[in-house]
Amino acid sequence: MVTKERFAQGMTLQEYIDHMSINRARFVEALDETTIEPSAAKLLDRMGAVRKVMVISEDWCGTCLDQVPFVVKLVEGKPDIELRLFPRDANPDLMDQYLKKGLYRSIPVFAFFDEHMNEVARFIERRPG
Repeated sequence: MVTKERFAQGMTLQEYIDHMSINRARFVEALDETTIEPSAAKLLDRMGAVRKVMVISEDWCGTCLDQVPFVVKLVEGKPDIELRLFPRDANPDLMDQYLKKGLYRSIPVFAFFDEHMNEVARFIERRPG
């Protein structure tokens, strides 16, 4: 279970970008180029009262470079939704709660929580939408 305290230990988007040592320029470029279609923008509404989004990622992961900017843009401009990013390799306690098929440390992981940290939805390896 992810607590509010553990969630708060995650990085903001800017902290995550500053932390990147691989693919930073490609990630920032992907952020700049990513747009959200109106149908995808409604995804959060269909999930219910999402208030926190946790992303487990790594800067060396090509799938993360493709998928994470979509979720970042999905929550961008929504002041009632807090985004936190966690590097997978530095956070095995979180990663072990989100193993793909109970076995694999696949990334990225996207977990969506309500205001009480109840998980509303999760996606592993492929973005929602």
